[in-house]
Amino acid sequence: MKAVVNGTVIAEAPKEDLISIEGNWYFPPSSVKTELLEKSPTPYRCPWKGDTQYFTITVDGKQFPDRAWSYPEPLPTSFDRVGKDYSNYVAFWKEVQVTD
Repeated sequence: MKAVVNGTVIAEAPKEDLISIEGNWYFPPSSVKTELLEKSPTPYRCPWKGDTQYFTITVDGKQFPDRAWSYPEPLPTSFDRVGKDYSNYVAFWKEVQVTD
């Protein structure tokens, strides 16, 4: 699967390596072009997953604030609900299209 914004692939991995959580596909950290992501100061805490790290995506000089996020240290109790450890896996939304 691929995560694409403005024609640029920002993450790519086989579907079996991704994790689906609440309708969002989470890509393994090694599949993400981290040079296109910059940590955002936007705070959020999911009641069952824990503290979220948002990222601004920059492609061809255009910024897409908070269009990617991950859970660097998810609450351990969430692993049972998700089915595996998803620490630092990255999900995307809005202008980022995730396709097969």
